[in-house]
Amino acid sequence: MKALIITGRHATDAEFIYPYYRLQEEGYEVDVAIPGKETVLGEKGWKIVPTHDTSDVLTSYYDILILPGGAKAMEYLRQNQDILTFINFFAVYGKKNGVIGSICHGTQLLISAGLVKGRMISGYYSIKDDINNAGGTYLDLPYVVSDRIVTSPHYKHLGPWMRAVLNEVKHRVPRGVGEGDVGVE
Repeated sequence: MKALIITGRHATDAEFIYPYYRLQEEGYEVDVAIPGKETVLGEKGWKIVPTHDTSDVLTSYYDILILPGGAKAMEYLRQNQDILTFINFFAVYGKKNGVIGSICHGTQLLISAGLVKGRMISGYYSIKDDINNAGGTYLDLPYVVSDRIVTSPHYKHLGPWMRAVLNEVKHRVPRGVGEGDVGVE
């Protein structure tokens, strides 16, 4: 089982660190992709060391894709068309219909990759209008599951969000766009 975290400079440290170790705890081999394979610092100063350049990863290798937040990180990453293409391709053709976990401003990558339309989506409250304008339905809940995409608005929900991501992988059943579950724990 393999997971990939795509992130960059000024990511929200907790939103990278928690999934990184939680996935390892579940037995996943976790790769970290950063543009240029550059070691970066999160917004609180934690060092994030990549295993891959974002241009070197292939969708068929991963069961899970994690998109941590961080407003500054997303401003930069969502301008990289290769990353957006990868995310979109992963959603459509990823290994056995892989699961995407996105938290906080990570949802901006889903918006820019064209994956929000017709789905129930959560994200940081300040991007509510962006989600709705992209054709999604914004929900302010600890996590929202919609067609193999699990979103959460804030790092205070890391536990329930990661539980939902892992549960979605264990019980993968293809669903139609817009169908899904919402969660409050």
